[in-house]
Amino acid sequence: MMLSDFGDLLRASLEQTEPQRLLFVFVKADLPESPTADQHARHDSGEGGTLSPVLCVDKAPQEIASFAALAAESAKTGLAWDLVFVASLDGRAGIAPSSDEAAQPLRLMVNAVNDGQISRFAAFDRDGAPVQFY
Repeated sequence: MMLSDFGDLLRASLEQTEPQRLLFVFVKADLPESPTADQHARHDSGEGGTLSPVLCVDKAPQEIASFAALAAESAKTGLAWDLVFVASLDGRAGIAPSSDEAAQPLRLMVNAVNDGQISRFAAFDRDGAPVQFY
């Protein structure tokens, strides 16, 4: 599914057969240790670098009014971030997953981001625009 913006993701999550819980991992793009001149240049142009999780949270889609609201809530933590990765957790028998049920999948998601396994997640920049990695 192609997402044109964060709103598409919210609408899609609300249209699923089973209720969803959305998992968010906010990351900061940093330079690797001992970066080369090319790595500096790519990082300065908004490409490349290493992605380090700084914040994670789970929410029901109904708890998110918009990307702007999610970003404003994240700003209250005082933690800077550049991108957010999003995954969805399906409910069962019409019951949405709880935060407790989302804890382990969220930890696995953080580990996947740390390992660079990001292709299975939706990604958005600070403005809520979808980001694709090549």
